[in-house]
Amino acid sequence: MIVLSLFNGMNTGRQALENVGIKVDKYYSSEIKPYAIELTQYHFPDTIQLGDVTKWREWDIDWKSIDLVLSGSPCQDLSAAGKRAGINGSRSSLFFTFVEILEHIKSLNSNVLFLQENVGSAAKLDVGIMSRSLGVYPVRINSSLVTAQLRDRYYWSNIRTKEDGMFGDVITDIPQPKDKGIMFKDIITDGYVDTDKHTCLNTKSGEESKNQEYLKHRNETTGMITLIKKDDLVRTVNKIEMCRLQGFPDNYCDILSTKKAGSLLGDGWTLPIIEHIFSFIKC
Repeated sequence: MIVLSLFNGMNTGRQALENVGIKVDKYYSSEIKPYAIELTQYHFPDTIQLGDVTKWREWDIDWKSIDLVLSGSPCQDLSAAGKRAGINGSRSSLFFTFVEILEHIKSLNSNVLFLQENVGSAAKLDVGIMSRSLGVYPVRINSSLVTAQLRDRYYWSNIRTKEDGMFGDVITDIPQPKDKGIMFKDIITDGYVDTDKHTCLNTKSGEESKNQEYLKHRNETTGMITLIKKDDLVRTVNKIEMCRLQGFPDNYCDILSTKKAGSLLGDGWTLPIIEHIFSFIKC
């Protein structure tokens, strides 16, 4: 396949394709975060970096040759953890750039496949706008089925679809993956936990803090941090644990600091979920 990955992040799409045995002939990546590019090139040095997605009309690509378009457009304006500016917010509105690119490719190759992901806490109005823009309604999958974290996400794709309801709406027909029964206690490197699942892997996960009262207060009042206990101390997840929460090998982010790894993993896709979706691609 020839793949175009927008908002490529830590390159989960490429890794998932490799893991399910789909040969990648050429992989284009649009990403601007330096350490995301660094990690991508470390694992897949043949990746072709394109730069800023808003400058897509300047890219030197044989557009009609693209077989698969991937997009994890920014979720900050859609997430319940953000300020809820919505799909037209300054960051999440980049979704429409993805739509422009997809429509351009479709005009040259009507068989192009796509996958778009965004947060499960997005407002129904925004989900509806995105679905009508793409011509397909999403499937909702929680990463808790295949990892030790709660990560509720919508996935829009034409990899496998069906018509549904009296109006024949096209929906993403990806079945739920089998529950692997992985618990938070199963993936920690030391200490113990009181919760079955890690509650929120985000861009601040894994940041070191010696302020025990701050960590406890944030855990109790926001639910945006899950603590690991050891003796009388608490901590957040370390780099290995963050990789495990997203389904990656322990050493996948070794070349990055914990803070940078947390930023990429917190914004990224859950690898086993993407593998599951790609397993329905007919090559």
